[in-house]
Amino acid sequence: MIAVVLGGCSGGADRGRRATGGVPGGASAGTSAGASAGFDVRAENAKPGADCGLARLGYNHAVEGWLDHASIRTGDELHLFASTTAATLKASVFRIGWYGGRTCRLVTEVGPLPGRVQAPAARDPKTSTVSTSWMPTTAFDTSSWPPGAYLMRLDDSDGFQTYVPLTVRNPTTAGRVVMLAAVTTWQAYNAWGGYSLYHGPKGFADRARVVSFDRPYDYGDGAADFTGNEAPVIILAEKLGLPVAYATDIDLHGDPALLDGARAVVSMGHDEYYSPAMRDALTRARERGVNLAFLGANAVFRRIRLGPTAFGPDRLETGYKVAAEDPLNGVDDAAVTANWPSPPNARPESSLTGGMYQCNPVHADLVVRDPGHWLFAGTGLSAGSRIPGMIGSEYDRVDLTYPTPSRIEVLAHSPVLCHGRPDHSDVSYYTADSGAGVFDAGTSAWVCGVTDVCGSGAAGPVVQNFVTTVTTTMLTTFAQGPAGQRHPGARSVPGDDTGGGGNPGGER
Repeated sequence: MIAVVLGGCSGGADRGRRATGGVPGGASAGTSAGASAGFDVRAENAKPGADCGLARLGYNHAVEGWLDHASIRTGDELHLFASTTAATLKASVFRIGWYGGRTCRLVTEVGPLPGRVQAPAARDPKTSTVSTSWMPTTAFDTSSWPPGAYLMRLDDSDGFQTYVPLTVRNPTTAGRVVMLAAVTTWQAYNAWGGYSLYHGPKGFADRARVVSFDRPYDYGDGAADFTGNEAPVIILAEKLGLPVAYATDIDLHGDPALLDGARAVVSMGHDEYYSPAMRDALTRARERGVNLAFLGANAVFRRIRLGPTAFGPDRLETGYKVAAEDPLNGVDDAAVTANWPSPPNARPESSLTGGMYQCNPVHADLVVRDPGHWLFAGTGLSAGSRIPGMIGSEYDRVDLTYPTPSRIEVLAHSPVLCHGRPDHSDVSYYTADSGAGVFDAGTSAWVCGVTDVCGSGAAGPVVQNFVTTVTTTMLTTFAQGPAGQRHPGARSVPGDDTGGGGNPGGER
């Protein structure tokens, strides 16, 4: 069981639930080492851990920052763009893992650096895109940084702190379990400067249609969804000593060979925003026998496209949501940024994930349907067993009125009520012709349960033991290669999943 989390201040489990917790104190800096090609997670985790928590979160733009890359490879140059009201600041770079009970290792630190209040944000009046043109604060030599998920902590001389997230990706994912950071979803919800893909100052109508990575994150202590929705499963995978690799969904978009030879891909927490290239990459991987795990709900629901800014490629994310508003509607329908289940060129996510996103918000118990399923081994559960508060705030359901893999099994079938309409949330597993296994947790309260940081209603040892046991079984099995060769799926779907009646896409 994992019993520690990252931050001293709250992190994001999702927009409906807030993760909380703290890291044990006492820093012990390690020295980064190693070429990344033959990266050995056990050797990495044998190094001394450190305290990477926040003691005093910066507010009102006291200290904040962003990087010119969402991910890098070891040795790439990286620039920090920071703004602070203090005279100086320090940047400490932590890798997240399992370091003898601690969840961070100090890789390097830089500073003190001169502080400055950077220029105000600019907004494109046509698309309400908020971006900055800040001056770089410092550059990093990353030649000794091993692959992994990172948090950069900025400490200013007035005592305020914030995070900046980063992925250092592996040169190859062959033979590895790929931990995929959902940075396009982080950015969609980012309202720094007053605008996200969800709202502007007046609500949905004046929301941004395009968002930029050239700005800080305004939630999750500056780390967006990382601390609550991704770090818990990363820490678990490293504690298990699995052969992990790290990448972001932008890497999935830009590198068609990214998943060549991979054993599995883990979509963590909340992974909603997908370009056609991203989705096609996962589909091709599945057809080659790569296992897929969607540890949340609402995955692959929004279709986006990416474009460049002055700071680099794929740093603009376009998501009109309403097809008629997109200038490409009727011009290039395959690129129109509507929801994946909606026209034009509708491709419901169920053909890949197994489940269909339904509605938000809900809060309900998870109800076990198939306690003998291999994924539930060791849980000690029986049919009808309840895991309190596990469903919500978003959920998926298998709906056979939409394209659904034939060999799909519903492991848990949980009654919910969303906006007054009764429905069910499903935990599902299916196998593809290639032998790949695909798991869909069907609830956005899965990853945060691993470290018991989901917040009220989905807390305590029953939740943590269940989620950790099932996730451990899934990860260790998926790491061995095509799960369907050992655990073939067979159609097993409740009768009320066969007749439709859902409300796919019940959110803005």
